[in-house]
This record gives sequence, C-alpha cells and structure tokens, in this order.
Amino acid sequence: MAEFALEVRDHIMVAHSLPRPAFGPAQGVHGATFTVDVAFFREGLNSDNIVVDIGLALTILKSVLEPLNYKNLDELSELKGKLTTTEFLCHHIFEQLKSEIGQEKLGADSKAISRLRVTLHESHVAKAWFEDKL
Repeated sequence: MAEFALEVRDHIMVAHSLPRPAFGPAQGVHGATFTVDVAFFREGLNSDNIVVDIGLALTILKSVLEPLNYKNLDELSELKGKLTTTEFLCHHIFEQLKSEIGQEKLGADSKAISRLRVTLHESHVAKAWFEDKL
C-alpha cells in the first residue's frame, strides 16, 4: 500500500536519570536535547493535495511536547519511576499525539491519518523511533 507522509519537527530540552547499570554515566541526572520529528501518513492526499495542515501538525506537536520541555522527567508524576529512555519517550509522545489526533485536532484530516512515526534524535549519531497504525 502506497502512502503519502508529512513530517514536522520541534525539539525539547529535558533532564532525567536512567538509574540502572546498563546506562553507565547516564545513571545520574543529566540533560538531553532531543530533536523530535513526527511523520503523519495517509493513503491519499486530501482535496487540497496535502497530507495534513502543516500549521495544525506543528501546533499539536508543540502542545504535546510542552509538558516535557525544560522539565526534569524524574519529577513528573506521569513519568515518575519510569526509565525515560529515548525509545520510551518516542512511544510516550506517540500516545499523546494519537490522543490529539483522536480528538480531531488536525481537523477533517484527523480521520484520514493511518499511521504515525515519532523520531527522537539524541545527537547527530543516534536516534530512535516508534511507529504504528492509528
């Protein structure tokens, strides 16, 4: 099945710890700046020949990232006790975006979005993503 996609980008700056031996020096509290890419997929273009409105896509991404931005993730009640790895955060952001899309925050195009991919770039050499159907 062929699909079209639109991808938008933002970023977040967070602090967190990963208190397990597998994470070496990242066990202690440290900062991270993530570039966040979100790809919205659909089978065909809408009547305006677009996947979704870029402005609306950027708005919902910013609204989902805002509660995380400039926060210590270890102190947020919804994340307390979780290992907030890059992979985990991809899924967390995916679920928040899925909820926004379910509430039709992308307007009429919300129902046509078939899949979503959330990519977090840790640095210029490492990234992780989570992708699934909606």
